[in-house]
Amino acid sequence: MITDKESMGFKRLKWQCRRGMLELDVLFEPFLDDVFLSLDEADKQRFYKLIECEDQEIFPWFMQKEVPEDPDLARIVDIIVTRVQPENYRA
Repeated sequence: MITDKESMGFKRLKWQCRRGMLELDVLFEPFLDDVFLSLDEADKQRFYKLIECEDQEIFPWFMQKEVPEDPDLARIVDIIVTRVQPENYRA
């Protein structure tokens, strides 16, 4: 279980958040830095599941063109999308 930003697991996860699409990088990396550690364990597991998906599959989810069929993925996408809304963003 990842408990802090200095752990090897967190650093590995940060590396996995680096994607082939800049649009996903700007969502995942700040989310990981600012929110991930405060998630409950079930939502952390959903995030792990999400980053295993292909960029081409998840990009439409974050552009809100499609919704994942998997309810776990839909939940974590919603958490991330809600977090980046201007009224919810804390730099």
